[in-house]
Amino acid sequence: MRALITGGAGFIGSHLGDALLARGDSVIALDNLATGRHDNIREHLADPRFEFVLGSIVNADLVDDLVARADVVFHLAAAVGVKLIVERPLESLVTNIRGSEILLEKAHKYGRKVLITSTSEIYGKSPVIPMHEDSDRLLGSPLVGRWSYSTSKAVDEILAHAYWKAKGLPTVIVRLFNTVGPRQSPDYGMVLPRFVEAALSGRDLKVHGDGTQSRCFGHVRDIVPALLALMESREAEGLAVNLGSLEEITILGLAKLVIERSGSSSKVQLIPYQDVYVGGFEDMPRRVPDINRARKLIGFEPVTTLAEIIDSMIDDARRRH
Repeated sequence: MRALITGGAGFIGSHLGDALLARGDSVIALDNLATGRHDNIREHLADPRFEFVLGSIVNADLVDDLVARADVVFHLAAAVGVKLIVERPLESLVTNIRGSEILLEKAHKYGRKVLITSTSEIYGKSPVIPMHEDSDRLLGSPLVGRWSYSTSKAVDEILAHAYWKAKGLPTVIVRLFNTVGPRQSPDYGMVLPRFVEAALSGRDLKVHGDGTQSRCFGHVRDIVPALLALMESREAEGLAVNLGSLEEITILGLAKLVIERSGSSSKVQLIPYQDVYVGGFEDMPRRVPDINRARKLIGFEPVTTLAEIIDSMIDDARRRH
């Protein structure tokens, strides 16, 4: 099989490419390297089964050519990271909405199955825990950057579902809950790699707000096999599926655990949101996935503990530096 991965030099995309090549498939990786990194795919550049294309998901002619040459499409290209999205909202909206619109149009033209990655941001500040795929969404003002991102990903989902329902295009929507692991960059506001880098440098770990907000962090090595299985699942077509860990921790607790696992002398510093983000910011107190749909469809079960996740990211950061 030849798979097109949009965002193929990114954190998750590069791990997905690794897995596809390891099982004998071919990969076309499209990335503009805005948040992806050449180092993530360097080891595959000499492999004749791997093709890297430097370009944008909003280049319709380029996407047409690549989709035509692929058997399936994993659509991971997106503006990612709270910091990037809040600071560059227009660019994020164009990338997410226009990019997905072009990709789905070309996939329909050539009859290619699409797995599109979405986000737990879809649920907004819903108080319903755990968050089920059919749960209502609760968002703040569309003039607040965070909610514009959530809305852009919701439009992606609506487009994918509409192409499935109206045109018969096989699509699968995957909502990722804080996927982390080696290769994830701290540059775009991702909390765990940011904490690891600070701890290894002996700097204070900056926790935004009061630190009582909680999240669940899933290791990329648990998520990638699930992406492959969902792509192959006929029963998943037309559905949204949560993927993530059930091990919940507060952000303050996460910072302390990173310091402990790394043996760092760093301290924790609480930073008010208004000192970090301009133009208004809202956070969610909790975010925990309901993964029963993934369990039923593909037998998904996250197995990597948070301590193991942190250790793997510490080891990766030390190797890179």
